[in-house]
Amino acid sequence: MWAHPELRSAVAGEDWAAVLRVWRGLTRSSQSVLGARIGLAQPDVSAIENRRRAVTSVEVRQRIIDGLDVPLELLGGPAAEMPLPSLVLPHMVTEAGTDRLARIASGGLRLDAASLDEMDRLLAVHRRAEDTLGSRLMNGVVLAQFRAVAGLYDQARGPLADRLVKLMAEYAQFLAWMAQDQDNAPVALGWFDRSYDWALESGYGDMAATTMSMKAHLAWSQGQGKRCVRLGEAAASTAGASEATRAMAVQMAGRGHALAGDADEAYRRLDDARRIIAEATDAPPWLYFYGESWFAAQRGMAELHLGQWCRAAENLKAGLAGFAPAYRRDRAWYGACLARAYAGAGEAEAALGAALDVISDASEIGRPHAWQELHRAAGALMRHRAHEGRALYEALASLD
Repeated sequence: MWAHPELRSAVAGEDWAAVLRVWRGLTRSSQSVLGARIGLAQPDVSAIENRRRAVTSVEVRQRIIDGLDVPLELLGGPAAEMPLPSLVLPHMVTEAGTDRLARIASGGLRLDAASLDEMDRLLAVHRRAEDTLGSRLMNGVVLAQFRAVAGLYDQARGPLADRLVKLMAEYAQFLAWMAQDQDNAPVALGWFDRSYDWALESGYGDMAATTMSMKAHLAWSQGQGKRCVRLGEAAASTAGASEATRAMAVQMAGRGHALAGDADEAYRRLDDARRIIAEATDAPPWLYFYGESWFAAQRGMAELHLGQWCRAAENLKAGLAGFAPAYRRDRAWYGACLARAYAGAGEAEAALGAALDVISDASEIGRPHAWQELHRAAGALMRHRAHEGRALYEALASLD
């Protein structure tokens, strides 16, 4: 499809109205199907195609690029020529680091430990930026960085090669998470498999366990309780896993039991996970967020499955109280879950308040998951014949 001259020309000129229109013609897709891919409502797609709305937002532009898998070489040069420290997020590495990485990429300098240190730091900043900016905006940036890092493999020798493969495993795990966050399971599974293979190749048990645990999360998000349990237990027993990674895996197994309706096993595993995380001192860098607040919020999600609405609300509220303002995506998701817990408990006013607290972030960076959860909360309120349900529906419709 991307060999089609009209489509290539539209992308090169960033004529997004033509891109959407030609893409739909080639794929015989409706505006609703296209909108689902790029995270826009059908009326918004129609407005762009008919040039009633211009694409001026960086986020909407990135949604189109990611949703349609636009080849990066059509956007102003081959992917390999993109600067390693992204222009979207300036000042992520030092000037000396920028110069070093650029010279390595061009072949003017050999790969060394100091350069890998800069790459590690860059990935850490990417992870934290995604908490605030969301996966739609960050996915293209991180993919370009991964390609640059992977392109250095031929230069690596001995211990540097092992360390580079470990870094590639971390990037693949992060790309898998962002695909999962956008509800793109096939792409997520592909990246998870790459991450797992590279983790095994480099003897990186902690990353292998993390990848397995995140596959459990994907199974949970698809309503597959038993598979979530099996993957979570497999992750927890992986050789080389840190205690923090084991705790994450065990709580995933607990959430799988909750999804399957087995309250006794769910609480047993959740209690095990809480004990492990309380004693853990060796969390890997990608679990920088994991601690008591996140555990409380995740326990609250398990209680949603069990219909323990009041307990779920208590844990979700406690978890949210410990989240930094920069964690916009997570605050949107857990805030939406809190709204549904209140709605299930019949506390209509509290449900509406919790929903309105996060509705802006849910719209901007929380689609599809937080956005869908707010719709579920509105539906629960409507079933209770609470007027707050109509108010929430109207607020959601105003942002669709």
